[in-house]
Amino acid sequence: MTSNSKRSDDRISPNHAFVVGRFGIIFLITALLALAIAVMLVRTTVVNAADWNRMAASTLADSAITYPERGEILASDGSILATNLYYVDIYIDFRASRFKIAEFVDSIPQLSDSLARYFNRYSSAQWEKRLRAAVEPPKSKRKRNFVIAKAVPDEMLTKIKKDFPFFRGFSSSNCTGLKADRVMKRSYPFGRMARLSIGRVGQTAESPEIHGRSGLERALDTLLYGVPGVSRKVVSTRGTRLATETPAINGYDVTTTIDITMQDILEAELGEMLIASHADWGTAILMEVATGDIKAISNLERDSTSRTPRYIEALNRAVQAYEPGSVMKVMTMAVALEKGFAKPVTREYPIGRSFAYLGKRPISDTHSPGSLPVSRFIEYSSNIGMVKMTMPHYDSDPNRFRADLAELGFFDRFNTGIARERPPYFAKVKNNVGGKLDLSRMVFGYCTMIPPLYTCAFYNAVANDGKFVRPRLVKGLRTPDGIDSVIPVSYVREQMMSPENAAILRKMMRGVVWEQGGTAKVLKSDVVEIAGKTGTCKIALEDKRPRYDKNGKKLDLPPFKGGYLEGHYRVTFCGFFPYENPKYTCIVLISDPKVPYRGPAVSSGTVLKNVALKLYARGMLSDDPYFAEARREGQSTPTVYASFNNDRNATLHSDLSLGVTQAIRRPAPPQGYGSVPDVKGVSIREALATLEGAGYAVDFDGVGYVYAQAPEAGTKASPGTKIKLSLRQ
Repeated sequence: MTSNSKRSDDRISPNHAFVVGRFGIIFLITALLALAIAVMLVRTTVVNAADWNRMAASTLADSAITYPERGEILASDGSILATNLYYVDIYIDFRASRFKIAEFVDSIPQLSDSLARYFNRYSSAQWEKRLRAAVEPPKSKRKRNFVIAKAVPDEMLTKIKKDFPFFRGFSSSNCTGLKADRVMKRSYPFGRMARLSIGRVGQTAESPEIHGRSGLERALDTLLYGVPGVSRKVVSTRGTRLATETPAINGYDVTTTIDITMQDILEAELGEMLIASHADWGTAILMEVATGDIKAISNLERDSTSRTPRYIEALNRAVQAYEPGSVMKVMTMAVALEKGFAKPVTREYPIGRSFAYLGKRPISDTHSPGSLPVSRFIEYSSNIGMVKMTMPHYDSDPNRFRADLAELGFFDRFNTGIARERPPYFAKVKNNVGGKLDLSRMVFGYCTMIPPLYTCAFYNAVANDGKFVRPRLVKGLRTPDGIDSVIPVSYVREQMMSPENAAILRKMMRGVVWEQGGTAKVLKSDVVEIAGKTGTCKIALEDKRPRYDKNGKKLDLPPFKGGYLEGHYRVTFCGFFPYENPKYTCIVLISDPKVPYRGPAVSSGTVLKNVALKLYARGMLSDDPYFAEARREGQSTPTVYASFNNDRNATLHSDLSLGVTQAIRRPAPPQGYGSVPDVKGVSIREALATLEGAGYAVDFDGVGYVYAQAPEAGTKASPGTKIKLSLRQ
């Protein structure tokens, strides 16, 4: 038995040793791993604990900027001029996990037709070519962001999913690859209206974020943009996520002074005149007298890329400086009245056609008589009169004229919010013959540069009894919490000139339109009484190369080469209306109008007059509605319809059951040959019969009945004059 047992142990021993050896090896490896883990644990939690804590803190410190929502820009009545709209960018991911490549290829022709219909930047054939090219490579090399459309409404994404071939067959984006990114886009509901004043946004050289690049968008960017917020990573049961640490503060909404209706009128009238006169460009500003509110501003320039005459918003010339021409005479006269050396009633000067001041190059007058009192210098636009009145007062110190203008606030910056706004440029002169000659030209509008905005604001002060109100484009702000604040009217000078002198100057400016020697008699209107001043200036040769001072610093000076382009002029009319109770001041400057529109009155002045007439026709120059209430025995009875046929009045009363509470207006009969008939309230058929029967041409827009006409009824106008009618229901 002992022998057998020994043989048995001999058989088991090799296997036992092998198993024990394997377990030993496993144990040793396990022990080594455990020891390594223990060592690493000690190193991590004790030796290098500070380093790991710093790494953890830095990971959780990772942050992302939360961008605020940009504020809106509003018109004076709350209409939105600039706002944020959210759109989607739509793509196809051709490497989606379950992309149905066979079904997609089969539907390419039909899908291309649908894409061409809604996204017509490519034709159906072009879409098909692009789609086939996109799926030709192997899946790993296909595009993940094949662009279908950018900045389209959310509804378009829904339509693609529901109606477009291929996409409508699958509900999962993993099968179609269809995906979309939400994007915010700055939108301008009124298109190019006042584009340069409102401005635009975009990425800047300093920042890839969206900021204002021009106009109010740029000038008020810090208010509109808001304050960015911060989100940081935090640990949660599902890992790390971004949580708001500092919320973003949305931008302020900005309420401007722009009136949409007035802006539309001003742009339309300026545009029509530029086309008619084949001018290079034009700019116009309409300002409210009492507040300085810029109700409308337009800058139009010939589109050199268009085959047909077309003018588009371009350089903001309303705030750029130009030689003003004779509109400067109003500033000179204001100084003369305030300093007391203008004697409007008692002093008369010999004028003539030519005057060689200091024996140098003669100053000429084209339409002044032999002599004039000071009170008629503005009416006749007398260069010689202005020089003879002004220069003796500044003979000993020519620079005192500039100082006197500065005393009136003429050079103060307005800071309206319009980008690139310049103050007037009025060089200091030497007290010698050359300096005095320069000043003698400055007093009537040469050798100086004035932005149209500054001329308009100065004239506005004259209309405002001498109160130099600061022009403004912004009148209110609204916080992100919805709290409104109103920016008060401010003044460049509380009283630029005395009310008495302002009244004298207004009367002089009235003579430009209404007196015998007036240079703008064509602007007479019995409907709206206009006062103002014409200005004509030769266009200077320009040298736009940068100029530097002795230290190498670039000078910000207007470009001027010296000399003028013969036969080319910039023409201006600046004035206010109605004369007795001024409500608006307007300046219109047109560059290089062609014959027969070369005169300032027939071009720039006509734009102003037409604007004034349209404002009157729309009831914007008084508190009364356009259709005055008919009064019968003390009862107010609004006009609802007008007709030259009395039978229609009775029929309408009966059919409409108007009783005595409504008046059917019968227009006033024509006032004789050459007088525009009254057609307000009548049907277009009656209006055409009446006006064309009187020999006038007719242009109309809208549908319904005539609610406005220009020229107004009773205006003296020769047969052949075009009468514009506005219709409404």
